[in-house]
Amino acid sequence: MMKGLHVHGVSHAFDGHPVLDNASLTIPAGELVCLLGPSGSGKSTLLRIAAGLERLQRGRITIDEQVVAEPGTHVPPEDRGIGLMFQDYALFPHLTIVDNVTFGLSRQPRHRARKRAMEMLEQVGMEGHAGKHPHMLSGGQQQRVALARALAPEPRLVLLDEPFSGLDTSMRAKIREDTLSVLKQSGIATLMVTHDPEEAMFMADRIKVLSHDGRILQAGRPADIYYQPVDEYVAMLFGHMNLIHGVVSEGAVDSPMGRIAVDGIDEGRAVKVLIRPEGFVLTNGVDGGVGTPVEVISTHLLGHSSIVRLRVREGKNMGAEFQVRVPGSFDAAEKGRLSARIDAHHAFVYPEG
Repeated sequence: MMKGLHVHGVSHAFDGHPVLDNASLTIPAGELVCLLGPSGSGKSTLLRIAAGLERLQRGRITIDEQVVAEPGTHVPPEDRGIGLMFQDYALFPHLTIVDNVTFGLSRQPRHRARKRAMEMLEQVGMEGHAGKHPHMLSGGQQQRVALARALAPEPRLVLLDEPFSGLDTSMRAKIREDTLSVLKQSGIATLMVTHDPEEAMFMADRIKVLSHDGRILQAGRPADIYYQPVDEYVAMLFGHMNLIHGVVSEGAVDSPMGRIAVDGIDEGRAVKVLIRPEGFVLTNGVDGGVGTPVEVISTHLLGHSSIVRLRVREGKNMGAEFQVRVPGSFDAAEKGRLSARIDAHHAFVYPEG
């Protein structure tokens, strides 16, 4: 068995209400796995069970080949060799920054603990703030200190529970990148909980998608989850989808913008087609105008991209509307008469019902 975290068949309920259903996962040393799912899907419960903060009810958990939880066995959190970081950072307000990081090193001689704490603060770029107190730091700086404290005891496993949710949007991307860099340098197995699919895509080597009832619906690399979602629920996690209803005919389904190939669904079966906003290719007369003629209803610039509302201009699907995302700004008058077609990489077909 390799080093890292192994969760085997964990089920859990609160007051008879199931929150986890036979969940299993493995995180080798040096890998970061994200648990992705909506509120109430059991993400934080699974993390707390791995940490020992919640007693295991069914299943088994091992860390570096040591069984830390199974029926009849409960190794306390402080003896599991884990580093924890929660969304509120939980820094002690009355302690200096260096003393906060030293706190988890109580089993070491004080001079060695302080040396290790300063090394970790240097690694996260906070050595210049060692003598300050938490209230004197920004949210991003507190997050860096919390990471240093989690890593200082050289844990076997790091557990992160929504660690960036309290940060401003402008700061979040930079802190995420810095955190990922530090975690990768450490070579420690890391389990992170998030409800933000973009965050999971950025941070994770692999993603585990949890359903509302605590089952792992899909596991894979970020690209697998994004481009090959197993069902409508997983596909919808990544934001708005354009929906078309149709029937499979000769291995494809008709849409207002052409036929879409269908694989593995029986002939004559009613289906839903989900198309991501970025899954449309727009062309104008100058470019050849390949596709279905459309007109622009509205455009909204979001900064790095624009949301464009389109309506089919003619034919039997005249009036059908779609939400499209395009890079940068979008000037409808400048584009002229538009046609649209669907990029099959961003279209997903699932049986109805």
